[in-house]
Amino acid sequence: MEGYWGALLAAFALMLVLEGLLPFLSPRSWRAAFRRFIELSDGQIRFVGLTSMIAGLLLLFLTS
Repeated sequence: MEGYWGALLAAFALMLVLEGLLPFLSPRSWRAAFRRFIELSDGQIRFVGLTSMIAGLLLLFLTS
C-alpha cells in the first residue's frame, strides 16, 4: 500500500510542477489565458474538465 501512496504523491507533485510552469515562464500569457477561460460557459468548462479526465485516464491505462 505504501507504494501506491508514494506514486500518488509523486503524481501530485509532478502536476504542481507542470501547473506552475506557464505562470512562472510567461505570467502575461497565463493571465490572458485565464481571462479567456473564466469567460467560458459552465457547459464549456465541464467539457474541458471531462476531456482532461478522459485524457488522464487514457494515459493511466496506457502506462499501466
